[in-house]
Amino acid sequence: MHNLLERAGYRPKTVALGVAELDQATPADPEALAPLLQAAGFELLRGRAEQLTEQIKTVLADYLEHLRTARSPLTTSAFLTDRFAATYSHLSKVFSRTANLTIEKYLIRLKIERVKEMLSYGELTLNQIADQMRYSSGQHLSNQFRQVTGYSVSEFRRLMLPERLSLDALA
Repeated sequence: MHNLLERAGYRPKTVALGVAELDQATPADPEALAPLLQAAGFELLRGRAEQLTEQIKTVLADYLEHLRTARSPLTTSAFLTDRFAATYSHLSKVFSRTANLTIEKYLIRLKIERVKEMLSYGELTLNQIADQMRYSSGQHLSNQFRQVTGYSVSEFRRLMLPERLSLDALA
């Protein structure tokens, strides 16, 4: 990332995972920078709302692990408000406006991608996966899986489609 910015004529002060700080003497032109970042597989976040939305996505990925491992998992809203100094209502509004998707729908997509991963390993039954992902039943998971993917779980297993999405592509 550092080299990319330098080749584009910018003088980065620091570059860390997901963040680049430019030297103040270097004027940043977001319209010129965005295509360079996209070509390298990155995305320019233009405002606080977009930054918050990306942070929420990251925390929701952590929430999936919490769901899987916690004895008595927190609700989505409690988990998010524990991580941010904001109400769930505010987080939800910002996320929906920025991602054009509700937190709940994003979380469902995230869970289904995790379910695809678990199915591809072939180690667990559907009911075991449903239990780990905190679905009320294997049938509930199966219904939601079909709704999101267009395939039944058994069709997915039979075809073993490599249609998993990167987490960035979920929105």
